[in-house]
This record gives sequence, structure tokens and C-alpha cells, in this order.
Amino acid sequence: MYNFNNLTIVIVTFLTDKKTLLNCLNSIDNKVKVIIVENSSKFKDRHFFINKFSNLQIFCTGKNLGYGGGNNYGLQKVKTDYGMILNPDTTLDKSFFRNINPLLNNKSFSLIGCELIDNSTYMTGGFFNEKKNETFRREFLTNERKNLTKVDWIVGCSILLNLRKIKKKKIFDENFFLYFEEFDFCQLLKKENHQVYICKSLKIHHLGFKSSTLKVNDFKGEAEKLRNWHWMWSQFYYYKKNYGFISAFLKLIGKLFKSLSKTFIYQIIFDQRNKNKYLYRSLGLMSSMFGFKSSYRGKFFN
Repeated sequence: MYNFNNLTIVIVTFLTDKKTLLNCLNSIDNKVKVIIVENSSKFKDRHFFINKFSNLQIFCTGKNLGYGGGNNYGLQKVKTDYGMILNPDTTLDKSFFRNINPLLNNKSFSLIGCELIDNSTYMTGGFFNEKKNETFRREFLTNERKNLTKVDWIVGCSILLNLRKIKKKKIFDENFFLYFEEFDFCQLLKKENHQVYICKSLKIHHLGFKSSTLKVNDFKGEAEKLRNWHWMWSQFYYYKKNYGFISAFLKLIGKLFKSLSKTFIYQIIFDQRNKNKYLYRSLGLMSSMFGFKSSYRGKFFN
């Protein structure tokens, strides 16, 4: 028997597919408090989910605050000592809560990241120093490491937070709308000497992209534009904020020329999808370089 009275999971949704969210919630122990933050003005299936899950609360933000803003909103509702950020397009392994229980008695950590069952080559944590990160990558791929490994950063699809260590609930920079928020937050924690780990025994399944897109063909193109625009905007903003403008410019100027040239090539061969991909990457990167806000929302994602 495990006691999870001191843990609350925050799940940020945006018109998320009902089945996807249901699978996520079914994988969570019913003794764990769950807060859903719907990043719009209405949660379509509120009564269904509230009636099915007694441990669930649902809040609507009124507008799309983005990944960071939505999680900040949810964390401010958390009253327990431990919080967990979880994407709705994930499911937790059956052993997850058995393995998380001992960690809830560990007072030294600030963040703990999980591992993906579906993709053993995808690094869910690492180091900001490139040489150190490459060494760790080899250890990661060969699985030659302890259950708890201290790192500089972890990915944002599943994050366990010790809120006794992290006093402020507004943890993410809301200038980001999508991507790189967790890396930026981990930069701050590193400067403040917080302890960040990844845990081999905390395993999740991650479908990918289901939490920020709709399964409606009419909006698939808009979702791709949104992702590509913010992928490049957020990269430049992240590097500028943490390493300076010149460093960010030198790191990403090559990607700008690459995206612009590919936009031109795909325009010539009438490949509209790939043309839009690199066009919106170019637009997002240039917008960030010129200091504009991450304002692009597309025709639907408002």
C-alpha cells in the first residue's frame, strides 16, 4: 500500500483527443490528485471525466497560454509538497507508482525526469556542456548508469518536482509558447545549485505531438506551421537568454540559411508541405532574431 496524499499531477490539455487523455488518466493511481488545465475557454467532456475520476479537478484558462503558461497555472493550484508535470499523450508504466514511492521520501532532489519505454535511444536528460553530454549519451545508450543519475536538464513530457525545494509555482518563462521551456528552467536551477536527476525505473510511454494538435485533417497543416515556427523562435530565444545574442546568432544563422534555401527549393518543385515547414521555421527564427514576441498562433490555435 502506498501513500500518495502528498503528490499532485498537472496535465495541460488543448482540445486533446478524448481517448488519448482517457488512456493517460487510466494509467494514474486513483489515490493521486490530478489537475487538468485546459488551455482554452471550455473543456468539452468535463462531466464525463469528473464522474469517472474522483481524484480529478479541471480548470480552464480562458485562452491558450502555451505549455509553460498552462503548467504555471496548474502548479499554482497544487497544495501538496510534490507536483508532477505530465503530458496528456503519455501513459505511465504499471511499475511507475511502486517505483516513485521511495523518491517521495527523498528530500534532496528538486527535479526528477522519467525514461521512455518506446524509444530507448531518446535522451530524456543530459548536460549543457557538449563534451560531457556526448560522454553521457554513450552511457545512456548502453544503459551503464545508476537508477538515479544527476544531470543538468530533463525533458518536459514528465517531470517530478519537489515543491519544498522549488518555492515559486510560476516556474516557466511565459515568453516561450512551445518548446525549450524546461531547458531554460533547468538552466536557472543549475545556477542555483538544485539537484536534477533522471530515473531509470520511472518509465512512461509517449505518443508524441498528441497533446498540442488535433486529429482533424483541416487543422493538421496549421499544427505543423505552429510547431515549426515556435521550434525555431524558442531555440533562438533560449540561446540568447542563456548565452547571449552573439552566441545564439552564430549557433543558428546556418539553420536560417538552410531553411531559406529549402523553402526556395521546395517552392520550385511544388512540394507545398515541405515548403511550409521550412518557411515557418525561417519566419519563427527571424522573428526571434529581431526581438519580436512568440506571437504566432496560426488560424486556429488561439
